[in-house]
Amino acid sequence: MAKRRTAGYVIGLMLVAAIVLSATAPYQRAYAARGDRGSAWAEEWLLARLIHAEAEGEPYAGRVAVGAVVLNRVESPLFPATVSGVIFEPGAFSPVYDGRINLLPDQSSLNAARDALMGWDPSFGALYFYNPAKTTSWWIFTRPITTRIGNHIFAR
Repeated sequence: MAKRRTAGYVIGLMLVAAIVLSATAPYQRAYAARGDRGSAWAEEWLLARLIHAEAEGEPYAGRVAVGAVVLNRVESPLFPATVSGVIFEPGAFSPVYDGRINLLPDQSSLNAARDALMGWDPSFGALYFYNPAKTTSWWIFTRPITTRIGNHIFAR
């Protein structure tokens, strides 16, 4: 009887492990494709925190687009090669300086981070985004616009 329980327990554990691995495989592939060397979960969490801080109140596609901008920068030779490197690059994102990066992300921001990591890019390859009602830098207005979503303009 004990052997049957042990065998059932082992089979159950193997089944749970297979489910977890199959569920996380797309995210692991997304990180591997982007060349990210950091912890996939930590980077996803950090991306969700930035999305929440930068795009709270924006349409869902706008949240995904903010995440896509970070990932587009990771792929660009002009920026650091990791999500954390891009987010914490000096002067890159105001939530890093005002502390909003430390807010807990909501479920929409977590989902948006996952969608961006899976390859959805509603920003159409943008490297920058801004709110024209709040931006004072003349330089950002010189960048070619890729799209507008909600209150943000996305640009290359």
